[in-house]
Amino acid sequence: MTTNEARQRIEQLTAEINNHNQRYYQEASPVISDFEFDILLQELQHLELKYPEFAAADSPTQRVGGTIAREFKTVQHLTPMLSLSNTYSEAEIREFDQRVRKVTGDEVVYICELKYDGVAIGLRYRNGILVQAVTRGDGIQGDDVTANVKTIHSVPLRLKGDYPEEFEIRGEVFMPHKSFNELNAAKEEIGEPPFANPRNAAAGSLKLLDSSEVARRKLDCFLYFVIGDMPFDNHYDNLMKAREWGFNIPLFIRKCYRVEEIAEFIGEWNTARHDLPFDIDGVVIKVNSYPMQQVLGFTAKSPRWAIAYKFKAERVTTKLLDIVYQVGRTGAITPVAVLEPVQLAGTTVKRASLHNADIIAQLDVRIGDSVFVEKGGEIIPKIMGVDLSQRDPSAASVAYPAHCPECGAVLVRTPGESAWYCPDEDGCPPQIKGKLEHFISRKAMNIDSLGEGKTEILYDSGLVSNVADFYDLTYDQLLGLEKNYPSTAMVRQRTVKFREKTVENILSAIEKSKEVPFSRVLFALGIRFVGETVAKKLVAHFGSIENIANASTETLLEVDEIGVKIAGSLTEWFALEKHQNLLKRLEIAGVKLENTEPAAGNGDVLKGKSFVVSGVFSRFNREELKELIEKNGGKVSASVSSKTDFIVAGDQMGPSKLEKALKLGVRIISEDDFAEMLSSGTLPEKG
Repeated sequence: MTTNEARQRIEQLTAEINNHNQRYYQEASPVISDFEFDILLQELQHLELKYPEFAAADSPTQRVGGTIAREFKTVQHLTPMLSLSNTYSEAEIREFDQRVRKVTGDEVVYICELKYDGVAIGLRYRNGILVQAVTRGDGIQGDDVTANVKTIHSVPLRLKGDYPEEFEIRGEVFMPHKSFNELNAAKEEIGEPPFANPRNAAAGSLKLLDSSEVARRKLDCFLYFVIGDMPFDNHYDNLMKAREWGFNIPLFIRKCYRVEEIAEFIGEWNTARHDLPFDIDGVVIKVNSYPMQQVLGFTAKSPRWAIAYKFKAERVTTKLLDIVYQVGRTGAITPVAVLEPVQLAGTTVKRASLHNADIIAQLDVRIGDSVFVEKGGEIIPKIMGVDLSQRDPSAASVAYPAHCPECGAVLVRTPGESAWYCPDEDGCPPQIKGKLEHFISRKAMNIDSLGEGKTEILYDSGLVSNVADFYDLTYDQLLGLEKNYPSTAMVRQRTVKFREKTVENILSAIEKSKEVPFSRVLFALGIRFVGETVAKKLVAHFGSIENIANASTETLLEVDEIGVKIAGSLTEWFALEKHQNLLKRLEIAGVKLENTEPAAGNGDVLKGKSFVVSGVFSRFNREELKELIEKNGGKVSASVSSKTDFIVAGDQMGPSKLEKALKLGVRIISEDDFAEMLSSGTLPEKG
């Protein structure tokens, strides 16, 4: 490929990928698969590495992150990012309307928009290219978070159409509920405290120094205010024009001419907000005309031509009956408020998280108090305060327990962490049960026949106290086990009994779990801070449990995404003799503790076909893939040639292999495509 051809191909790929990004993230109408998109992106990454002089600042490759900042540079805003005055009633909106009309006359058009609950951001574009992203900060200056914002797919890196030479557009970075729930589930899985609400999660994510981690958080961004030499003299038309340039301008906008219409818009969204996939906390009302905005001007803190109506947080008062302390799988102690049942945002609330000892002390909440409860982020019931006028003078302050409520062990607290932990992981029943449940879960060993409380029955019967015990279970031990569950207000009385078929299914599922890939086994062990992604990284780097166990802290820190906290957790876990014995028992049982065990084949479905394996995989390792190919009649080659039929490609596929494959027209498939090929026995044509 000549230099000129490389430049043209980079420009072509950039335009094509930007188009696919817009179709996927803003128009919700993708025309290619995720795998096809990844192949285009990998080709662009390879070309930019080979021809860095043609790598543009707005390249789609910037979205994957990778930049690690030491700190954020402070940047002064071109014009102050002022806050809006808040109102909570229709009467105050009428007063605002009267003030506006007194200055501008009777003909006023208002634009009503939703008030997004996120982090304010200002994006600067020059010649259609995103050059800087700055947080609100104190309104006068903020932090330069350009590298992090570039990972947000709904933020265009290059504009299209007849945009101004230079301008700024402002909006809100937020975390959708789906991303928030996934992030909190991952944090809880490794024993870290979850975020209280999506806004906090978005703010915390945007200030991470590692942009590749920001990319994984799946933030989103709405834009709603343009500053610069715009084509129209009003807010609404300029927003619609900005949408044509590629900006993610929200659809939830309405022109209103009277206060009654504004009130109607507010009323609609006060109800409909609960159905949105993201959080809002009100409605913003703006004067549409720019000349009118200039006449109205500003106060020291806010514009006179806009106001924010804040939805009243749905707050109720109820009685705090008790505080119970739950012990999680990792030993973290979570205080939970037991409440007198009360209706809140359409649901009956009986419990609310108190998070940790610091929150209890900060609220000074006491048993018997009348407490104010809201739904934090419209999701989690939360105690906001105490009605001190209703407090019993004899009510005592809450003494946080010094011992585990389940096993009695003395609680410990790691410096810098908010949670207290029970250190007796092998003697504390909730921790043991939690580890057992985690081990059999679908993303771990997938022993689904042990669901529905059966693991608890095995523990209560004394048959299972650690994960290796599953592999010692026998038919005679299991047959006839049963447990009666009393009826509650929600479910009828039921009995779980281990009959012949149940026992056969359990033993069969346990035996099948021995085929689970090593990365999932490592995840299943429940080592603190080792989630699915970290487990895959460790397996890809070390290949076996022995290599991980023998790795020093310094060696562990060399692995991508492994920090001091994770490395310390690993070395501590493997140093314990009880864990070494556990691994020996799993090895004897036949559980995969390295990546060299071949999987089952499917005859000669690949007969006569030549394969190249390149990249890092999650379901298999390279050796497994090669053995599968040969076991099914195919041939494995180390290099790509005109005789190659397929490349099985994973993450970080070799750039030279990719370039040659594209040049020769070799069919590139994912490991999932390969697995489907084997299971179906159907071989697609080379293409």
